[in-house]
Amino acid sequence: MPLRQYAYFAMFSRHVSADAMTFQLGITPDEVTVRGSRFNEPTAVPVDHSWMVVCREPGLRVDEQITRVLDRLQPHTDRICDLTKQLARTGGGAVLQIVRYFNDPDPAHLGTADAPSLLGWHLDRNVLDFLSATGAELDIDEYDMAGAEDAR
Repeated sequence: MPLRQYAYFAMFSRHVSADAMTFQLGITPDEVTVRGSRFNEPTAVPVDHSWMVVCREPGLRVDEQITRVLDRLQPHTDRICDLTKQLARTGGGAVLQIVRYFNDPDPAHLGTADAPSLLGWHLDRNVLDFLSATGAELDIDEYDMAGAEDAR
């Protein structure tokens, strides 16, 4: 089954900009969003500012992608904890996000025949301790990209 997936750790806020988060953490993010920066009709805009460290490397299981993200963040756990507590006081927070697309028809995302299975993954004690320390949530989005003909 063709599968594309990625993982990221994000901090988000309606009041604190991604630039301010970067300054406080001393870590350059891979991606950011700016609240209200994208308009799609009058109502669809990013709800929050967000600061993200992302692993989109293909061929890795989710737990391996998470390890790549946390390897970058764990040396800064104390600063991340301080910031997530500050963000939580005004409705912001942190999340470890997993995004998976099953039956992805895009040939650019297909693995080779000898690629390892990307199904199945786990969160080890190290990941759980980081999520607990930072007050981060875990959010998993999974999408079946099979066309209507394939669903019959």
